[in-house]
Amino acid sequence: MRAIDYFDKGAEAFPDRVAIIDRATQYTYRQLREASHKIARAMCARGLRGEERAAIFSANDGRILLCMVSIMRAGGVWVPINFRNALDANVQFLNYSSTSWLFYHSAFREQVREMKAQVPSLRHSVCLDPDIDSDPSLDSFVEQGLEGEEIEWGDAHGNQERLVGLVPTGGTTGPAKGVMVTSLSWGTMVETANLCLRCEDVLPVCLSTAPLSHAAGVVAFAMFPLGATNVVMPGFDALEVLQNIERYRVTHIFLPPTALYMMLEHPRASEFDYSSLRRMLLAAAPVSPDKLKKAVEVFGPCVCQSYGQTEAPMYLTYLDTKTVAAAAAGDHPERLRSCGQATPAVRLGIMDDHGRLLPPHQTGEIVARGALVSGGYYNLPEATAEIRAFGWHHTGDVGYRDEDGFFYIVDRKKDMIITGGFNVYCAEVEACVMELPQVRECAVIGVPDEKWGEAVKAIVVLRDHHAVGEDAIIAHCKVRLGSVKVPKSVEFWREIPKTPTGKTDKKTMRKPYWAKADRAVH
Repeated sequence: MRAIDYFDKGAEAFPDRVAIIDRATQYTYRQLREASHKIARAMCARGLRGEERAAIFSANDGRILLCMVSIMRAGGVWVPINFRNALDANVQFLNYSSTSWLFYHSAFREQVREMKAQVPSLRHSVCLDPDIDSDPSLDSFVEQGLEGEEIEWGDAHGNQERLVGLVPTGGTTGPAKGVMVTSLSWGTMVETANLCLRCEDVLPVCLSTAPLSHAAGVVAFAMFPLGATNVVMPGFDALEVLQNIERYRVTHIFLPPTALYMMLEHPRASEFDYSSLRRMLLAAAPVSPDKLKKAVEVFGPCVCQSYGQTEAPMYLTYLDTKTVAAAAAGDHPERLRSCGQATPAVRLGIMDDHGRLLPPHQTGEIVARGALVSGGYYNLPEATAEIRAFGWHHTGDVGYRDEDGFFYIVDRKKDMIITGGFNVYCAEVEACVMELPQVRECAVIGVPDEKWGEAVKAIVVLRDHHAVGEDAIIAHCKVRLGSVKVPKSVEFWREIPKTPTGKTDKKTMRKPYWAKADRAVH
């Protein structure tokens, strides 16, 4: 099917059920479908052609999901832009992707003015709330699409190779790459999500608190075929999330581990009724087994996990609620460290550096093949070939599987840190620190952090007779990189250790920080 068909299935089955609710707006499925047709008609009237790029730039707002549905209905390509990124990073990706449409929130009007000045391909922009400059508000833009027939296109197979999204992923040695998400990959993700998250006894109420520009938007869309009501919070606040679970009788919630930890540690965590919860989906980073066990104690047998990445979204593996609850109670407690078993539409393996698949309990790179895997990186054939060696998709994660097919992640092959559920590539931070004239050398590593899972740490060697402080380095990085990628701490060393081949020896550098941990990721 086409991506939009999954939304339409929900709209046809549950037309009068609330689809989206936030502090300012509410849409039933019928209203959301009608509005998306109007927006799609207005886009086509302004010249949108198939697979034209359309970005969304906003903090959490229910209208993000409306725009997402509308772009897919019009046949455009959804480009999610992270509002937490530095302006330079977002400008780079908009130029790289040749994005021509931008839906944005007025809170970012100044950044949008800069984007328009620096992105020649950007020809159409719509503000989600008021009219700004020459840009129409979303409401007035909807009115431009009042007349005409419903937007319909496609073939009997659902245009399986057509692009649905061009999703940015961090750059290791340069700018961000765009993952080409096809109809086949997207549809496989939605169907897998429905298989894992469907509950026969209740219609879903899904609380979205993580950024919709990230995995939370993918989760929210995937719930549409099930008739879910998506309750959109403007951002994460532990107490508000706990209160809203009770207030809205939430059945489904997606959380990065960092958010879960803050909820568990909140002094009022025991005050609220969580009996409505059916699926508390944890993803985006490994979860501490102790925290996982505590989550079952506090929230009940609703806790589950998935593992995926932008290149194979969300559901390469799934650890179901029964397995988590049983492990928390002492039945195979080691499975609290697992990311789950392979989902039905993918085959997973553990591979050595020579392309050989390894038997259980041998450690190697986790590789995948199947319909969930994306179409590769846009306009980057060499980078795509690198992650598709030996006929498999290479995740960059190191792990093993047991005899029962449960997978365990133990390290990363990629030089990447996951902090608060967001990917931070070390080379990008290192390059930023090296811009400072006082710095001779820099190496960035991830270190354990109770709140964020991992924290970004910069190890810096200064030039002789030069001085710069930790605060100055952090301030410089915050301006250039944004708050997510900025180092949480800086240490000054006399030298950075090297391997015999002259490469930075990060394994040795990380060792003292991870000495008390039983795996090299959190």
